[in-house]
Amino acid sequence: MIAIVLQRLLTLACVALLGGVTTLAVLNRLEDADAKPRPVEPQTALPPGGGWFTALAGNRGPVGDAERTTCRLILTGRSLGVSHSVLPCGAKLVIRYGSRRVFTEVIDTRLKGKGRQFELTTGLARILGLDGTQRIEWRFASAPSR
Repeated sequence: MIAIVLQRLLTLACVALLGGVTTLAVLNRLEDADAKPRPVEPQTALPPGGGWFTALAGNRGPVGDAERTTCRLILTGRSLGVSHSVLPCGAKLVIRYGSRRVFTEVIDTRLKGKGRQFELTTGLARILGLDGTQRIEWRFASAPSR
């Protein structure tokens, strides 16, 4: 009789322990879901060796009347930015062409032309001195310090 009581107590203790561990696991998971994601520093996403990525880039052409990008921006003739089919809207980049470097961001994820990975707004292409489709260098960047 005592053995049966001890066996039942041991079983109840195991069930209570399992319930407590499960509750802690669920609470921990809920806390993780409520936590805000930490921003990723783009400088950590450099190519092997810390250098630059290379890509073909060209001018995206003249802006249409009230042309809206996939990033929900309305382009004007003064807009500065790049289109890239994979990088997310707002990704901060440094583009290098020859001896010129510019800080810019992805403003569209739809390319108008074929055979290139980046399309630059007319203003940005002018700043870089880029004519036609050319090989550029690029890497992720953080916002410049003010």
